[in-house]
Amino acid sequence: MHFRPLGQTGFSVSEISLGTWQVGGKWGEPFSAAAADALLDAAADAGVNFIDTADVYGEGASEAAVGRLVRRRPERIFVATKCGRRLRPHTADAYQPAALRRFVEDSLRNTGLDTLDLVQLHCPPTEVFYRPEVFELFEALRAEGKIRHLGVSVEKVEEGLKALEFPNVATLQVIFNMFRQRPAELLFREAQRRGVGLIVRVPLASGLLTGKFGPQTAFAPDDHRAFNRDGAAFDKGETFAGVDYATGLAAVEELKAVFPGPGALAAAALRWVLMFDAVSCVIPGASRPEQLAGNLRAADLPPLTEEEMAAVRGVYERRIRPLVHQLW
Repeated sequence: MHFRPLGQTGFSVSEISLGTWQVGGKWGEPFSAAAADALLDAAADAGVNFIDTADVYGEGASEAAVGRLVRRRPERIFVATKCGRRLRPHTADAYQPAALRRFVEDSLRNTGLDTLDLVQLHCPPTEVFYRPEVFELFEALRAEGKIRHLGVSVEKVEEGLKALEFPNVATLQVIFNMFRQRPAELLFREAQRRGVGLIVRVPLASGLLTGKFGPQTAFAPDDHRAFNRDGAAFDKGETFAGVDYATGLAAVEELKAVFPGPGALAAAALRWVLMFDAVSCVIPGASRPEQLAGNLRAADLPPLTEEEMAAVRGVYERRIRPLVHQLW
């Protein structure tokens, strides 16, 4: 396993870490506590020391599984959770310090931990970034020993740039992959300049960049890849990185010619993210140990060549950029 600094937090985190949305069981298949424990133990056995979760993943089930992992393992494992998406309705006005404090305290109970290493605002509405009292709350929570650092998970580059203006924001979590390249332009540079850690989510574009999907692939009704393609439940950029499914499949066929062979595209897609020095870690999800193992192998791949990087950029410029670049 290779490690990188998470901004100025003092944490040295595994380049390929683990996102646990699937552990909450909302990807079209049930996920038992035993399966969650086995997957998380496999990650820790492989050297993963940074786990990203959220209070809404399985209504606390994911947080509980991550807490069990930390409590039973001897090594240092960093826990990042999120808060805010439990607000109903999920509006800027609902982001009140009292509600957010309650969510953080719920996460402490869910995990069974005394302190949370990183609490991230969970893709709040843009207006929240103009509410300094929201960010000030987390200074109080840190003084109370309930959290160590504040981060923000964002949908848009503009939100990330605004979040960087708050000095207590230690990390940014963004969607970044072969189909979502805009963050590498200005956001990465500004985060690096300010010493803010960058956590990359959705690196495989909800599985599109595994190269395993086709026009006839069926997703379960409760899988967001079935019901959220047009943003019916949340920002459509979280599903296939906002790329139209048919367009994504066509782009994937081109990329498979650049990275031929079983599993080659998925590994290359993760290695592509790690080509950017500003990135602290990438957090692909996994439902099974073999998926986890495949993700982790990507860290040991040699760097992509200039020709491969150029080919990825070419596919993006021709097929993807006109449709998504300015949206997020």
